[in-house]
Amino acid sequence: MAKGDKIRRILKDVSRKERLPGEEESLFESGLLDSFALTDLVSALEKEFKVAVPDADLRPRNFESISKISSYLERLGA
Repeated sequence: MAKGDKIRRILKDVSRKERLPGEEESLFESGLLDSFALTDLVSALEKEFKVAVPDADLRPRNFESISKISSYLERLGA
């Protein structure tokens, strides 16, 4: 399964919404994520991709869209 597909599956589980966003669509503006769901998303990403997200990186801009999440995970080595 491709990284973007894994991220979408995790996002679908965390948001409990059926609609899947486009690569660049804002997850916060679309209502798929909020500050509470962000921590659940990060926990699921850490588990799936076997990475550790530092607390200092828990900023919405790192998780704004599927493409930003994918790029961020690449920087972490996932």
